[in-house]
Amino acid sequence: MIKFGTGGWRAVIGDDFTRENISRVAQAISDMLIADGKADKPVMIGFDRRFLSEAGTRWMCEVFAANGIKVLRMNRSAPSPLVMHFVMKHNLHCGIEVTASHNPPEYDGVKVIVEEGRDAPVAVTDRIEKLIECGNAVRRIDYGKAVEEGFVEILHNPFNGFIDDILALIDRDAIREKGIRVLFDPMHGSGTYPLQVILNTCRCTVDLINSNKDAYFEGGYPAPSEDTLRGLADKVVKGRYDFGLAFDGDGDRLSIIDGAGRFVSMNEILAMLYWYLHEYKGWKGPVVKNLCTTLVLDRMAADFGERCIEVPVGFKWVSSAIDEYDAVLGGESSGGLTVRGHIHGKDAVYAASLVVEMISVTRMSVEEISGCIAERYGKTSFLEDSLRFRPEDKAVVLKALMEDRLVPSFDAEVDHVGYLDGCKVYFKDGSFVSCRFSGTEPLLRFMAEADTAELAQSYMDAFEKFVADLLP
Repeated sequence: MIKFGTGGWRAVIGDDFTRENISRVAQAISDMLIADGKADKPVMIGFDRRFLSEAGTRWMCEVFAANGIKVLRMNRSAPSPLVMHFVMKHNLHCGIEVTASHNPPEYDGVKVIVEEGRDAPVAVTDRIEKLIECGNAVRRIDYGKAVEEGFVEILHNPFNGFIDDILALIDRDAIREKGIRVLFDPMHGSGTYPLQVILNTCRCTVDLINSNKDAYFEGGYPAPSEDTLRGLADKVVKGRYDFGLAFDGDGDRLSIIDGAGRFVSMNEILAMLYWYLHEYKGWKGPVVKNLCTTLVLDRMAADFGERCIEVPVGFKWVSSAIDEYDAVLGGESSGGLTVRGHIHGKDAVYAASLVVEMISVTRMSVEEISGCIAERYGKTSFLEDSLRFRPEDKAVVLKALMEDRLVPSFDAEVDHVGYLDGCKVYFKDGSFVSCRFSGTEPLLRFMAEADTAELAQSYMDAFEKFVADLLP
C-alpha cells in the first residue's frame, strides 16, 4: 500500500518505490486535479539527487501529460523549498518534489505541495491514497512525445526568483562588512547551489565539502546530525572557520558546527534566531514549535511576554500556526524552520542565510550567542532514540498508549500527559518525554529534555522499557 506520512510518501527503491507505483501516485494526483477543476495550471516537478529521483520525474511527466495536464520540470536537482517557493510565487495548484529527504539512500519518495506553496494537508494526502486504492487505470504517453506536444516544459533556471527573494530579506550590507568564513556541507544533496550563490553575493568566503552528486551519500544518512557531521566539525576547527553549515538531502533541514567544533542542533538554532529576530530586529509575536522541540522556546517566549504555540509533528502544522498566530518563526527539533514572510515550509537555505546575518549584525560568534541564551534561560539536555518495530506490534503499542492511556512510572512529579501527537509526559519542572510513531519509517521515536542528560536519559529508559514490556 502507498501511504503518505508527515513528509510525503517514502518507500524502499525496488521494493515499493517503482515505476508502477510512482505512476499510480501521478495518476491519483491527476484524477484529483481534474475532479477539482485544477487542471488549468501546470504542475511544477523538482527532484533531489537520489538514485531514482530524476527518472521518477520523467515517469510522472508521462502520466500527467496523458491526462492533459502540463508539467514544468526542473532540468537539474533542486531543494524542496525552491519547489514550494515556485508554487507560491506562480500561484500554482500543485507542485511535487521527488525526494526522501533525510532517509537512508535505499529510500526515495514523493512530496506533494499545494496552493501557496504549502505541504499537502492530511485531507489531501488521504484523498490521494484513496484514489490510488481505487485502482484507476494509469494513463501514460512517451516522455519524448509529451515534450514534443508541449505538455512538458523544461525549467532552465527557476533558482533566480528563489535566490533573489532571500537576498531581499537579509541584511547584505552587514554580512559584506563582517566577512565571514564558512565551511558548507550539503551532504551530497540538492541545496548546494542556492546557498553558495547567496553567500558569495554577500562576499562571504564559502568552502565546500561533500558537494558532488552521490546517490548513496557515501553509504550514510543525508541527515545533518552530530554523528554524521564529525568530519565537518574536524575541518571547521582545523581550518579555523567561523562556523560550519550542513543541509540534509533535499535542503530543508539545517545544522551548524560552531567555531570550536561543537554540533549545534535545530533546538539551539531556533532559540538563537527567535532571540535575534525579537531582540535585534524588533519582530514581535509568538513562536511555534512541534511537541518534540525544546522547552527553551517556552521560557524565551514567556520572558518576551509572548506565547509558545505547540503543534503536532509535521511542518504543515507549524506553517499553519505561524499564519494563524502571526508568529515570528516556527520549527522542529528535527532540523526545519521557517520565518514569517517567507515560504510556508521549512527552508534550510533561508535559515542558513539568516544565521549568517545574525552573526554579522550581532558581532557575536555562534558560541557566544549560544552561551548568552543558556545563561539567561538555562542549559538543557535534549536526547532522542528510536525503536524499530514490526507492523503487527504497532496496534499493541497504540492501544496501550492512546486508548488505555497507560504511561510508565517516573521518579519525577508529572504535571500532565498530552496526546496531541503520540504520548507526551510533561513534568512539573518543565521537562518532558515523548513517544510517537515516525511518519516516514517503521520506528517508534522517543525524545526527552531536562536540565541534565542523566535525567533526560532516565525518562527515555523508563519509556523504552515500558514499551518493550508490552511486546510479545
